[in-house]
Amino acid sequence: MLQSVLKWVPRLLASSLLLVATSSSAQRLTSFVDPLIGTGGHGHVFLGANVPFGAVQLGPQNIFKGWDWCSGYHYSDSLLTGFSHTHLSGTGGADLGDVLIMPYTGEIKTDKGQQKAPHQGYLSRFSHQREVARPGYYAVTLDDYGIRAELTSTERVGFHRYTFPAGGRKPAHVIIDLKEGIDDQATETYLEQVDPQTFVGYRFSKGWANAQRVYFAIKVSAPVPKFALYEEAQLLAGKAGKGKATKGVFTFDKAPANLLLKVGLSPVSTQNALANIAQEIPGWDFSKVQQAADQKWNQELAKLTIETKDATARRIFYTSMYHALFAPALFNDVNGDYRGSDGKVYPKAPFTNYTTFSLWDTYRTEHSLFTLVQPERVGGMMQSMLAIHQQQGKLPIWHLMANETNTMVGYSAVPALAEAYLKGTPGLDGNQVLAAMKTSSTRDDQGVNYLKTMGFIPADKESESVAKAMEYAIDDWSIAQVALKLGRQDDYKTYTERAQYYKKYYDPHTRFMRGLTSDGKFQLPFDPIQSIHRQNNYTEGNAWQYTWLVPHDVPGLIKLFGSDAAFTEKLDSLFVIKGDLGSSASPDISGLIGMYAHGNEPSHATVYLYSYAGQQWKTAEKVRQVLHEMYKDKPDGISGNEDCGQMSAWYILSALGFYPVSPSSGAYVLGSPIIDKATIQLPKGKRFVIEARNNGPQNPYIQSVILNGKPYTNSFLLHRDIVAGGTLQLTMGPQPNKAFGAAAAARPREVYK
Repeated sequence: MLQSVLKWVPRLLASSLLLVATSSSAQRLTSFVDPLIGTGGHGHVFLGANVPFGAVQLGPQNIFKGWDWCSGYHYSDSLLTGFSHTHLSGTGGADLGDVLIMPYTGEIKTDKGQQKAPHQGYLSRFSHQREVARPGYYAVTLDDYGIRAELTSTERVGFHRYTFPAGGRKPAHVIIDLKEGIDDQATETYLEQVDPQTFVGYRFSKGWANAQRVYFAIKVSAPVPKFALYEEAQLLAGKAGKGKATKGVFTFDKAPANLLLKVGLSPVSTQNALANIAQEIPGWDFSKVQQAADQKWNQELAKLTIETKDATARRIFYTSMYHALFAPALFNDVNGDYRGSDGKVYPKAPFTNYTTFSLWDTYRTEHSLFTLVQPERVGGMMQSMLAIHQQQGKLPIWHLMANETNTMVGYSAVPALAEAYLKGTPGLDGNQVLAAMKTSSTRDDQGVNYLKTMGFIPADKESESVAKAMEYAIDDWSIAQVALKLGRQDDYKTYTERAQYYKKYYDPHTRFMRGLTSDGKFQLPFDPIQSIHRQNNYTEGNAWQYTWLVPHDVPGLIKLFGSDAAFTEKLDSLFVIKGDLGSSASPDISGLIGMYAHGNEPSHATVYLYSYAGQQWKTAEKVRQVLHEMYKDKPDGISGNEDCGQMSAWYILSALGFYPVSPSSGAYVLGSPIIDKATIQLPKGKRFVIEARNNGPQNPYIQSVILNGKPYTNSFLLHRDIVAGGTLQLTMGPQPNKAFGAAAAARPREVYK
């Protein structure tokens, strides 16, 4: 316990010193990032060395012990099996962990060992007291061997530096274990020694990504005197080996003081992996590469800077920015080559190709954040989605390493694409965008066939019927907006009608969204609290949580309730109702305030819905509560899975004071900023500044708003006003100004018509 307390003392002292600094600009922004936030609890956050949107995520790996080890590492653990080069951050599925490398000393061991018998393998104990994590850098001491391991990276190359104990008498080894992943199965592995300092190979595996291919090349700083190949524990002859569990071991009779390894990855070939190394890390200066990684992070963090007297909020904010820029991840080589969803190699692509599209999560906030702080990357992300559509016949659902996992409901690439197109992302052909959207929305899988023929999805024919229908309505509304901009009136009418299908699930007697059976009647029995994971009418949720999932037509949802008062009364109840979700409920239903579940994405817009009923002040109350209760600056600091940056993106925009309830609408709903001042650096030297005057924990309510020097009475902000540059001034106070945003004309509405 004492060690745990002492661990946080340096951070507390650092925070105190920051408070007396003249301004945060004097600090490198990476100094405010704590990569350990979210590595405990259910955060599932990646820990290690990477650069923004990098293809390489090089980090430590524990023995996989279930759901909370989806990223390969959990703060509660004390054993490391090595350092692998690909990871997911914050997902509910475990995959990757490719090209595991571990230095060790003593006798040769080719198995990692077991949790209960660690000394039987090459794994090692470690302590958080001898662990350092910063953006672009990770270091740890392997306690069983006295080896200091340091990691840094570029976009496509991981860089290792191992410092062996001085005067060590035991032989030193480095194992490359291609059998090991996080929770997948290697199907074919290959490793070859090209020369004394060069090794190449690949790892094909089956897991969440059904047919994953990773090619790699390794450059070693010193000639390897002894190299042995194994299939599992069986010694192989020669300098190349292929099987399902290929392993290679470097052996040094006398350990070098320092040993460095450069590991390049490629989705295409070992030759490209070597070219990636030659381009990105031609030399052996570890510190130089580490400093470059730090600079890359500072450059991206500086696109959205804040001023606050609250050191904790500052740390959570910049860590959230850091986490939000992990994915999507680059999925091409320095020459532009990438492997498509059809297994074919596409050489020298004219756009930057990406993978790791967790779209059911990220369409809600993260892609909106990218349009503000990463507009130059949005085009590549969207072109990647369009290419996936061409290769697999539909837009991505949850795409990973050229594989469609089909995880989660909806065709959630649609709102992300629509938002990017409607906000003017260069290089997007509207007709191509609309055609791809229509293809995904007219397939016959995942209940869409019933939607087309019956106008609803019957609960007795299709699981998760309500969740699917609600997401499809959001998606179809987005398609309608793109069609409208293109002047395609028939498509606009069709998809506008489909976007209203959500109303069929509303039961006016219970005032919940409920499943319908094939005869059009509400399904019985009905329990609004019970949740059965991926089997009943809702996806990772219940009726209390899904009834509000109408971000594209909140005024229409209010009409279903009958009045603003009836709507807000029911919404008030959401945050106080208690009940047993049942033993089969998803663990994703977390971060509960009543039945509101901040730990899961379908709830993320719900606190902002009060504004549509003229009660912006209630939105302010709930936003502040969530910001303070669901985000902490500690390992168990995120209330649910990070989900590739979505949880962090919610914090970032909400901390600034606005949120994209309906991302394709062009509007952001005002909430309650906890940051005193924020500056968004826009293209062409423009800036948008948000100032919260008289701000503080006791002043959560917006009293008045001034936009560019003029009084502003709307409870929403327009995207076009933000990207034009300017200043938004919010005056805060301790009591609600119930008149703010109350008038019908001042309430949030779409702006692209």
